[in-house]
Parts: sequence; C-alpha cells; structure tokens
Amino acid sequence: MLSLNLRKFLISPRFLHRLMATNSGKKFIRIDISSDTVCPWCFVGKRNLDKAIALTSDQYDFEIKWHPFLLNPSAPKEGINKKDYYRNKFGSRSEQMMSRMSEVFKGLGLEYNMSGLTGSSLDSHRLLFFAGQQGLDKQNNLAEELFLGYFTQGRYIGDREFLIEAARKVGIEGAADFLEDPNNGLKEVNEELQQHSSNISGVPHFVLNGKYQLSGGQPPESFIQAFQAASNVTA
Repeated sequence: MLSLNLRKFLISPRFLHRLMATNSGKKFIRIDISSDTVCPWCFVGKRNLDKAIALTSDQYDFEIKWHPFLLNPSAPKEGINKKDYYRNKFGSRSEQMMSRMSEVFKGLGLEYNMSGLTGSSLDSHRLLFFAGQQGLDKQNNLAEELFLGYFTQGRYIGDREFLIEAARKVGIEGAADFLEDPNNGLKEVNEELQQHSSNISGVPHFVLNGKYQLSGGQPPESFIQAFQAASNVTA
C-alpha cells in the first residue's frame, strides 16, 4: 500500500516540478493569479510579472495558474461599445482614465486600443479553465493572447471566433467543441470564483506559494521582492 501511495505522489506534476527545481538548485514558486480578461491592470501586472520572471529565471522555477474574477458579473453577453460603457460607468473621469492607461501601456511597448466591444468575459474564463487542463503553460500563454486581442487589437472578449483563434495560436485542442456547450467548464469556473475570488475586492491578485500575497499592477521590482519572501514559504 505504501508503494502505491508513493508512486502516486512521485508522478504528481507539482511534485515533479519541485523535484526538478531542487535538482537544478533553484527554488520553486507557484503563483496563483486571480484576474479578469477585461481588466487592463491585470495585463499590466502580467507583463511586469513576466519581466520579473525573466530577470530571476536563474534563481527560481515557476508554476503559474490563472483563476477567474468577474469585474461585472451582469455584463451583457452580446457586447456593448467599449467607450460608451466606460463613459456611462465613470462619467467625466473616463477620458482621464483612458489617457492614463494609454501612457501605462506605452511604457510596456503596447498601444492601448479602446475600439470595439466589451461585455461578459465568462466564456474566456471557461476557455482558460479548459486550457489549464492541457497544461498551465498553455493557460498562461492563452491569457497573454486574450489580453493582447482585447486591449491592443479591439477584439471582443465574448466573440467565439476570437476565443477559438487565441486557443489555436497557443496549441489548445478542442476549444471550438468545448465552447459550443455553454455548460462546459461553468461549474468549475463558479467553484473557482467562490474559492479564489470571494475574499478579494479587486484584481489582479497574486498569491505566491499559497501564502504571500500582493495586488495590483505591481512593477517588476515588487515581484522580485515577493519572490524572495515567498521562496521561503511552503505552499
């Protein structure tokens, strides 16, 4: 019985990841990210996290998992004009906010595109869940494609063709069939919303090794400091 249990433990992907990190002399850091695909600061946070990871890749091995958050759970599925939505929601502040985001994105080498539609991001979260079943690297790459499309290309986050195209780009198989049934992944997304989003008030929200937390579009330096603190925390 002991040998069977040990065998199951040894083939656990997370255990193998940690074992590889130990053998390479690197410390292992798991990062759980709660995010919405229509949240610009979530994209900023991801890009800064990417920079921090690149700068410390000789010290740490990383595992990243994305979890859903809905900034507007009642957002219409059919989509509405993005600029009109922000003007209605934020009033006179909307122009200043859009200008600020344009400057922030420019600092990342990106052009902030306010054209197109916004609306329900639920299908994108279902797809991210599905991607995670095929590998967390694919899930992370899909998050990048969704952010790029929505924030820099004017693509609509609820557009089925866009979602399938993004999935295809990162090598996710079966996305079209999965999205066809609106119930696929819905239970799992709702469970993750309850587990990871119910106790936070905003995104992006990062949890490192199960305990160390930080929020917002943090600069790379803040992530590096967090890595140092979290590398001594056991998940």
